[in-house]
Amino acid sequence: MTPDRFQATLDEVRPLAEAFVAAGHRIYLVGGIVRDRFVGRELAPDGDIDLTTDARPDQIQAVVRPLADAVWDTGARFGTIGCKVAGREYEITTHRAEAYTSDSRKPEVSFADAVEADLARRDFTVNAMALELPEPRLVDPHGGAADLAAGRLRTPLAPEESFSDDPLRMMRAARFVAGYGLVPDDDLVAAVRAMAGRMEIVSAERIRDELDKLIVVDDPAAGLWFLVETGLAEQFLPELPAMRLEMDPIHRHKDVLAHSIAVVGNVRARVDGVPNRITRLAALFHDVGKPKTRSFSKGKGVSFHHHEVVGARMTRERMQALRYSKEDTEAVTSLVNLHLRFHTYRLGWTDSAVRRFVRDAGDQLDELIELTRCDCTTRNKRKAQTLSNRMDELEERIAVLQAEEEVKALRPDLDGQAVMDRLGIPPGPAVGKALAFLLDLRLEEGPLGEEEAGRRLDAWWADQRG
Repeated sequence: MTPDRFQATLDEVRPLAEAFVAAGHRIYLVGGIVRDRFVGRELAPDGDIDLTTDARPDQIQAVVRPLADAVWDTGARFGTIGCKVAGREYEITTHRAEAYTSDSRKPEVSFADAVEADLARRDFTVNAMALELPEPRLVDPHGGAADLAAGRLRTPLAPEESFSDDPLRMMRAARFVAGYGLVPDDDLVAAVRAMAGRMEIVSAERIRDELDKLIVVDDPAAGLWFLVETGLAEQFLPELPAMRLEMDPIHRHKDVLAHSIAVVGNVRARVDGVPNRITRLAALFHDVGKPKTRSFSKGKGVSFHHHEVVGARMTRERMQALRYSKEDTEAVTSLVNLHLRFHTYRLGWTDSAVRRFVRDAGDQLDELIELTRCDCTTRNKRKAQTLSNRMDELEERIAVLQAEEEVKALRPDLDGQAVMDRLGIPPGPAVGKALAFLLDLRLEEGPLGEEEAGRRLDAWWADQRG
């Protein structure tokens, strides 16, 4: 985050911080904004700002209500009060010392008076830093800033204790490995491997949300490998490690898992600034059907016939298990099912085949084209260029056909009945000529509206009769 942007954020939160100090409380800026200040990442203009304080929930509300446009207390029993001040949303949480019981998905919350107790219960040292406000003072009892500088991922407490508090943190580690280039220390990795089974108490919805966050970092490869190599993926996405055993005869230099992770990385992380989550998920799942369809034939070696059909079914089942929305599930499943369709294009497609390709892709046409392009991970430059050229040709044909069909779909501003009524003529050749005149107008000048088209028609008809 640039110094000016960060200072602007501090200035924005200052009135709120001063109100807490005036009420006899301490308040600290915590979370991603503190961490990202050290690595130069920007806070989104509408990004939430997280604060922690020694004030209890009822005291927080008493301080913020005179300043806030809105206050919500849905998280009050966990110590969190939300508010909007001058258009900015904040979450303000009482210092917590929380732990999960061995069979619970929800934390047992207890409040703390010191920020150090709160920071000790955070997931990683790089997230266990705070800035005391209103005059910024760094509180970093676990060396988070040094770990960021060294590219190291550690937990504030022993990793076994941290992951017992919230097992999802094991999965979250994958995102920090991939998104920040951090290397997990040996104790952390050993704890994940030993405790992977504890993921069973984490809800499918939380796992899904964490997977989505990982899949849209610039390059999620290191995080995906972390999930596989520690045994975490086996707990919620067993299709992933299953691909590691299957050799892909098309991409001989990679097994299917390595190829799939490479395809995920090939897909743009964002399109027009929006995370490209659906296409990234389709890339992750596109070959999951290969283990179940693997077969051998003499003289031809290994094949995976209809793996896209089997993979689409497996994708649907897994995404439903992870509680993805119906819309997301349908989109990703469709892309998996269609991801091989393009490869028959080299056999020669008629215009009708191109139209069917477009129809079947539906709203996912752009995503399907990107997935198809990214599915090429061969090191053979000639083969890669050939595939790219064929895809360019297909996209050009799609554009031409769509343009032609848009022209064919154009209609005059007035229909035949309106022409007959306006000109007072019966059905016959004159009506056809009038419609042709109106269509030429539409093609030349765009839509004119019924009134203007009627005036032009009157003038044309007068010329015709004159």
